[in-house]
Amino acid sequence: MALGETASSRKGINDFFINLVIRCIVGFALCLPYRIRVPIAGWVVSRIISPIAGYSNRIRENLKTVLPDLTKEEVERLVLEVPNNAGRTLIEIFSGKTFIKRVSNSKFSGPGLKELEKAHAENRSVVLVTGHFGNYDAPRAALITKGFNVGALYRKMNNGYFNSYYEKAITQIGSPIFPRGRKGLSDMIRFLRSGGMGGFLIDQHMGGGEDLTFFGKSARTALSAAELALKYDALVIPIYGVRLSNGLDFDIVCESPIKHSTPEQMTQELNDSLEKIVRLNMAQWFWIHRRWKPERE
Repeated sequence: MALGETASSRKGINDFFINLVIRCIVGFALCLPYRIRVPIAGWVVSRIISPIAGYSNRIRENLKTVLPDLTKEEVERLVLEVPNNAGRTLIEIFSGKTFIKRVSNSKFSGPGLKELEKAHAENRSVVLVTGHFGNYDAPRAALITKGFNVGALYRKMNNGYFNSYYEKAITQIGSPIFPRGRKGLSDMIRFLRSGGMGGFLIDQHMGGGEDLTFFGKSARTALSAAELALKYDALVIPIYGVRLSNGLDFDIVCESPIKHSTPEQMTQELNDSLEKIVRLNMAQWFWIHRRWKPERE
């Protein structure tokens, strides 16, 4: 999303009932023990919601667009496993303190870890960049439990009723949070200049973004993270919450810092970093996104 671009919130009758249904599902799941609620949420989204909402077909279409050589068996495996991960992520984010306690034991690794710890010790600004992969809020939660001062720039949900519920949930994981838009970016800038660490997601199609590549195809990408890093001399570190085989825990992977160059070059390197880790964990990326709109059109 380009600087200043915001999501429009709707509050129609359909949005009200969709919000009501989601809240009921989440509320029911939260009554269950954590070890049970997470896999159940994954199953419900994968087996029930995904086919009805059209997510299954969108996953197939995206895979056909960028990875046409995948076997039918592999595609159908991902059609089930991708929304399963998405469902787990959703209920984890709404699990608040229980989720935080779970990720507090996450293992940190990667070549960028020492640089991140050094920046923390020196109170240097850091731009943390991730994508809708694994659980994208696991790194933020894990870092906060270790005493890191991490804020996040987020995109408001299109459903205005559900957005307030979502904002409350992500605030419980940690604060501050900044909505995309001029005011949110202005607040994020002040936070970075004070030595904070700001989290960014860069893997959604942004109409005002730069025409870069992801999986070898055209993918418009916001340059905001790189532009802010250059302007305020912030360290840029790709970071990911990789879901482990038990489906409940994570490794927090800190990749090597992106060298300062141009916003376009830095952002392309961020796209490449995300693509690399997605290829190693195909089911953990949100293939439901309409990521390649120009290519598809």
